[in-house]
Amino acid sequence: MAQAAGTTRRVRNMDAIQRRYGQTHRQDNWQKEPLLIILGLGAFAVYTTISAFLGDYWPFEAGINPATGEATYLSPYFEPLFRVEGLPKWFSPAIWILWAPLSFRTTCYYYRRSYYRAFFRSPPGCAVAEPAKTYTGETNFPLVLQNLHRYAMYVAIVFPLFLFYGAFKSFWYGGEIGGEFGIGVGSIILTINAALLTLYTIGCHSFRHFVAGGLNQFSATPFRMVRRRLWEIFTIANEHHREWAWVSMIFVGVADLYVHLVANGVITDLNTWSQF
Repeated sequence: MAQAAGTTRRVRNMDAIQRRYGQTHRQDNWQKEPLLIILGLGAFAVYTTISAFLGDYWPFEAGINPATGEATYLSPYFEPLFRVEGLPKWFSPAIWILWAPLSFRTTCYYYRRSYYRAFFRSPPGCAVAEPAKTYTGETNFPLVLQNLHRYAMYVAIVFPLFLFYGAFKSFWYGGEIGGEFGIGVGSIILTINAALLTLYTIGCHSFRHFVAGGLNQFSATPFRMVRRRLWEIFTIANEHHREWAWVSMIFVGVADLYVHLVANGVITDLNTWSQF
């Protein structure tokens, strides 16, 4: 009898949870945003994994100068390029790189909101009920690891510089600065990619706070006034952080795919060198 009563109680609790889950007075199609986020972030995760771990099985350098062996275009997933002799072919050079920008992006405040809502369904949407009765936020493991975001920022902030340097080299054949200057579709794509990732990075909430968010008086010293000016500039990017997050994520994948396709001879790059 006691066992039957316990079973009945559990069933009632489950029914209550199911009735409560998703309940809302909202009339809009609130499920659409989480679905689009799942498709977008899921596709990016799958593509990035494939691109990174195929490594040398799927060439990531295009316009290689036969004389020097250096490439005109390098996929942003591999910038800067580290080659270590003696490692197996499957060990992609991207592994040395991607952990930093991906750690920064996955712990980003905007992306947390996005994949909590889309993948964990907690919360499923603003003003939409969920089954959880308690909320611990990011105080317990594993979500407490999200607080590493500010430290990931210190590393990730240097990568736009590497990307701009790679984009700069792409205007010289074989990446040899001072050699044969030119311009190609790949040069333009890599430059735009570096600019978009820079806007996403400087619009980061943690970076904006790092610049001057912790100051309680801007005019105390000339240096603080400079920091205030920088804070104001970065605030402009911060106001559109969501847009930069999505556009930069999509475009870095496009840039990577473009270099792969050119490197594998699938498409021909239009450029002034006429050599690839």
